[in-house]
Amino acid sequence: MIKQLILAATIGLATLPALAVDIAVAPGEAYLRVTEGDKNILFLDVRDPVEIMFVGFADTVHVNVPFMLVDRSAWDEKRNVFRLYQNPDFIRQIQAELDRRGLGKDAEIITMCRSGSERGEPSAAFLRASGFPNARFVIDGFQGPAVKDGPQAGLRIRSGWQNSGLPWSGKMNPEKMYRTDRRP
Repeated sequence: MIKQLILAATIGLATLPALAVDIAVAPGEAYLRVTEGDKNILFLDVRDPVEIMFVGFADTVHVNVPFMLVDRSAWDEKRNVFRLYQNPDFIRQIQAELDRRGLGKDAEIITMCRSGSERGEPSAAFLRASGFPNARFVIDGFQGPAVKDGPQAGLRIRSGWQNSGLPWSGKMNPEKMYRTDRRP
């Protein structure tokens, strides 16, 4: 009986790290999961398409559905940038993409933003809270966080999809981009 309890506790403790990080996925793992033909995945770029236009695009993603959009009519004085607002149709657009691919709410949804922390992780958490239990995000996103010190401070050169040697381009795929000129 004691041996069984120790074995059960050991197995339970061994699974704790997996449960703690199950929302995050490394860029290389996301790439392999999508390119090896897993049909139960929806891989999303959740950046505003204007950001993609200037930063770059990974055509491995299935579609661009922004989690946050830039409001070019509202300036944020405190941050000295245009204000962002949550895409009010985000959940509906995700569900439409799942439906288009014949996937259910239990499909794995992987989101990717620029750094992983501003929109990638929050969009995955939002999807989970909205009934999509297998939503995840790409760790460090497309470019990773900015270097904090040294001569390259401010540059995004150390991690993320782009800096991991995974395929990307400066060109956008118009068939995958969020385009208001094509929305019903």
